[in-house]
Amino acid sequence: MPKIYKPGKVALVLSGRFAGRKVVVIRQSDEGTKERPYPHAIVAGIERYPRKVTKGMGKKRIEKRSKVKPFIKSINYNHLLPTRYALELEGLKGSVAPETFKEPSNREDAKKAIKKSFEERYLAGKNRWFFSPLRF
Repeated sequence: MPKIYKPGKVALVLSGRFAGRKVVVIRQSDEGTKERPYPHAIVAGIERYPRKVTKGMGKKRIEKRSKVKPFIKSINYNHLLPTRYALELEGLKGSVAPETFKEPSNREDAKKAIKKSFEERYLAGKNRWFFSPLRF
């Protein structure tokens, strides 16, 4: 079977708390691990998408509306739907590892790094589709 979930691949979460959210695969595990004996991926996604910005808004308001709230999670392949899109992962690769989930402080640090990376990408105007909420 070909590897669908390569690092950088954008997918949609199909079930659970983050259903309908877009995520980017950071690390995949096709065989599973000792504590998770099923194929899964470590993903970073957007919990709260940036809001609409118009020309008439001031700098402060635009800055506030351009914020992104990320999440990191390990998700079973059965609960992910791959898309044709991909993101470059320079900033995200080192920030999340399987050990990140064991300690809450590590998790918070990883989330901050991902938030910074996502916001930079959003403000640069890259990957427009990734930062718009899914409409269904």
